[in-house]
Amino acid sequence: MNTTAKALIAAGALAVLASPILAQQRRGGDRLPQSCRAEIVKLCGSDRSQLRSCLPEKVSELSEGCRTELRSRMEGRRGGARAGAKAPAPQTLAYGSDSLQALDLWVPQGAKSAPLVLYVHGGGWKRGSKNSATGGSMPAHMLAQGYAFASIDYRLVPRNTVEEQASDVAAALAHVLKRADSLGIDRSRVVLTGHSAGAHLVALVGTDERYLKKVGLSFADIDGVMPNDGAAYDVAGQMSAGPKMMAETYVQAFGTDPARQKALSPTLQAAAPNAPAFLLLHVQRPDAVAQTKALAEALQRGGSQAEIGSFPGEGLRGHMEINRKLGEPDYPATPVMDAWLKKVLG
Repeated sequence: MNTTAKALIAAGALAVLASPILAQQRRGGDRLPQSCRAEIVKLCGSDRSQLRSCLPEKVSELSEGCRTELRSRMEGRRGGARAGAKAPAPQTLAYGSDSLQALDLWVPQGAKSAPLVLYVHGGGWKRGSKNSATGGSMPAHMLAQGYAFASIDYRLVPRNTVEEQASDVAAALAHVLKRADSLGIDRSRVVLTGHSAGAHLVALVGTDERYLKKVGLSFADIDGVMPNDGAAYDVAGQMSAGPKMMAETYVQAFGTDPARQKALSPTLQAAAPNAPAFLLLHVQRPDAVAQTKALAEALQRGGSQAEIGSFPGEGLRGHMEINRKLGEPDYPATPVMDAWLKKVLG
């Protein structure tokens, strides 16, 4: 493992272990799995100075799953810091009674009818935050394009179910659209987007209309869906062929009942009707590539326009990079996204 990777993981460990996460005082968000916390404490203790010297030397002794968890959190924190520096402060709205049913909203100054792009964070359905997973440049970039941008929190597994998470996505959208006039948003021009687990959730809401109907909406209220580097569009297929390190996460989210797994699989829910247009982004992760291709084909059979955007990047690094860099003008996916949004939103 190179020096940069060791430093990244050590910084990630410092960030998470120096916070209330280790004591499990925070719900959801950035909490590490208990097994990973136990590994780190057993290896290096929980003292900050001890971690700083211990982790770079002993990081290779952590399990691959724990190293991945730490890298993921550190990348998310770095992206969130950039986002806050480039965009004005958002307004925060509650769309439900749970503390995680909240969203941050940016609207172009003086806008009266800005199209809305609503973003759903990733995190394995069990963690993540509207604060740290929006990507470095998306809020400011969306504002510069004349779009309103919303980033939502949603209730997390295991306390809540994936079905409830999809319901939260629909409820957050309904909350904003009901207040569209006062917020300066055009309720007739809407795109949903999300990364990783968030990609799965927006694809599910875009293929199973039941979630929208529960809150008084329908596919007619969505112009497009842009899932970003998801790999669980066919849940059973991913659980069978996907990375073994994710097996526990998938079982926790989707269970073992084949009927439930099918109901939560956008690819298997993509028979018409669906949202009218999709842009499916992915990097070069074999499972994401295969799952994206299968979803696009299912959507096309169902009568939706489905395009694929394929970009450089491998493994976790590529997976995090496409979230962190999307919106940066020199990142290859940004002009593809911009052209598609302009076509879909007008």
